[in-house]
Amino acid sequence: MDDEIKVLLIEDDEAAAEMYRLRMTADGYTVIIARDGQEGLALAESEQPDLVYLDLRLPKMDGLEVLKRLRETAATAAVPVVILTNHGEPELRERGLELGALEFLIKADTTPAYLSQGVERWTEVPLSSLEA
Repeated sequence: MDDEIKVLLIEDDEAAAEMYRLRMTADGYTVIIARDGQEGLALAESEQPDLVYLDLRLPKMDGLEVLKRLRETAATAAVPVVILTNHGEPELRERGLELGALEFLIKADTTPAYLSQGVERWTEVPLSSLEA
């Protein structure tokens, strides 16, 4: 088995995605970027990442729908998902956590270093804690 940790970043903001990718790659993680919800869902199924960072406002399919479908698909149901968004409305946070996100982060408060440090923490979460 490959020990390399693979992160899927589903983010439509190209500059933000590149900033996060550069830091995580420098820290030794493999980062795959999807620019919209449909692409993110397809890559989650085909690439089997160890962690997904998921924006909520995405073209083609919003992040909450992506999260819902990830949880409904056997191949991706247990993949840890952390929401990373500019939209901190309490109802969005609540819905994201209800759908199985481990954490809900606001981009303005989240540095690339924090995201990179979080990879190991969030990939070590026991699968049983993802079940509702």
